[in-house]
Amino acid sequence: MKIAISTDKGQVASHFGRCPEFTIVEIKNGEVVSKEAISNPGHQPGFLPKFLSEKGVQCIIAGGMGERAKRIFDDNGVGTIVGIEGEVDSVIKKYNEGKLSGNESYCQH
Repeated sequence: MKIAISTDKGQVASHFGRCPEFTIVEIKNGEVVSKEAISNPGHQPGFLPKFLSEKGVQCIIAGGMGERAKRIFDDNGVGTIVGIEGEVDSVIKKYNEGKLSGNESYCQH
């Protein structure tokens, strides 16, 4: 499974679309097998869901996300977990242990 975390200086970014980068993590059999940071290619309506889906991402973790992006991910079978904050490595660990639960999105449009 591949997850993408909206990232800003090693922390989960509060806004999915406007984060400086995404941390892409691949997990197999409960182990992190790869982790890389990629620059955000730009915030254009509808672009990022397609971009991340094409990279094989199956779940997005962010502090906040607009309803349109969430709908696009939902329509393409990509899960979203919002209302998350904290250090990226800690979030990855919680996700991998099944202990990460979302809250209300920090992004209010």
